Amino acid sequence: MASYDVIVIGGGPGGYVCAIRCAQLGLKTACVEARETLGGACLNVGCIPSKALLHASHQLHEAEHNFAAMGLIGSAPKVDWKRMLAYKDEVIGQNTKGVEFLFKKNKVDWLKGWGSVPQAGKVKVGDEVHEAKNIVIATGSEPASLPGVTVDEKVVVTSTGALELPRIPKKLVVIGAGVIGLEMGSVYARLGSEVTVVEYLDFITPGMDGEIQKTLQRTLKKQGLEFILGAAVQGVEATKTKAKIAYKLRKDDSDHTLEADAVLVATGRRAYTDGLGLKEIGVETTERGVVKTGAHWETSVPGIYAIGDCISGPMLAHKAEDEGMAVAETIAGQKGHVNYGVIPGVVYTWPEVAAVGQTEEQLKEAGRKYKVGKFSFMGNGRAKANFAGEGFVKLLADAETDRILGAHMIGPMVGDLIHEICVAMEFGAAAEDVARTCHAHPTYSEAVREAALACGDGPIHS
Repeated sequence: MASYDVIVIGGGPGGYVCAIRCAQLGLKTACVEARETLGGACLNVGCIPSKALLHASHQLHEAEHNFAAMGLIGSAPKVDWKRMLAYKDEVIGQNTKGVEFLFKKNKVDWLKGWGSVPQAGKVKVGDEVHEAKNIVIATGSEPASLPGVTVDEKVVVTSTGALELPRIPKKLVVIGAGVIGLEMGSVYARLGSEVTVVEYLDFITPGMDGEIQKTLQRTLKKQGLEFILGAAVQGVEATKTKAKIAYKLRKDDSDHTLEADAVLVATGRRAYTDGLGLKEIGVETTERGVVKTGAHWETSVPGIYAIGDCISGPMLAHKAEDEGMAVAETIAGQKGHVNYGVIPGVVYTWPEVAAVGQTEEQLKEAGRKYKVGKFSFMGNGRAKANFAGEGFVKLLADAETDRILGAHMIGPMVGDLIHEICVAMEFGAAAEDVARTCHAHPTYSEAVREAALACGDGPIHS
């Protein structure tokens, strides 16, 4: 039986970052992970493989639609689906092996197997029980399904199965217009699938800025995605090669059906805490299995902490990473902190979508006076040169103090551009601070500066 200062259960972004940070702070650390590879859902079946397929399919889109306009003449590439999946797997391998290397470098022990907590201070992995002064639950989440929908990961798939379909479906139905559904829907639409997105709400990407929602839906529709909004899925009947989707339109309760070669169930994720034995030792969870935590991520049992998707808050890898570092610092006697008001969100469609801070809808609801600075990418020289002029940057600032309250962007590389505003918000910056900062020309980032200028006397190029 080994004894540790910290045992982290779960080797995903929250867990492995927490384990490495603990080790860096001088704590003897182990991480429990049952997968053959580290990195959790994100590196193995989520963020990383989906970005590989998004990148590959975007290159195809560019070849089909923009190459000729730039004087690049020739027939568009043909899709070798098996090779594309192999490329995706190679990307996964590079990333997961990288985490394993970091464990060795930082002297973090990988305890391979399923972990449970028989009592406070003890973690069981297989037949072995290890002692730990502190335990961190970082077991992540799993795809959620719907009543009447049975997932077989062949015809009716979650995001996991969507990353390895044996063939590109002629018709794909996506249930749920959130981030995962739109990203994977984009991949298959670019590869030639007829994609229909069925969403219960009357808008896509719930929780995002309303103007962004409408612009993104309009843009994706131009790319070939069809949307059926305000639709409640009643069930899915699947055979070996086909599926029939039954749904009701909420506005008139009318019944409808759709046929598809594959169905992607992208209706969100739920905390995964099965088999840990948390309830038995007194760790409080909600009815949905979400672990309840206090101000410093401690559970109801002293010495047991929880982070990431298995606790409340947005299910984002970078949120889990921040919590992982903060918990490590807390255990080491430092002041771990996460600013939940500055956690960016990104949708990796084309154009990309990125947001941080509050939306206009939230500010209106709170009765806060604000001003809007907006700039279109059509006024950005680099964007026009790269066939990427669709979209805009919107900055929200306090009407009196000019302090930045939020930013909402749709356009080229906005998943990277958003971080200028994240840093600005962490420092309590005003829109004028961004407006007075020199930005290199020609770059996409100039659109952010122009939006900041629009909060004052006005942008230059609009």
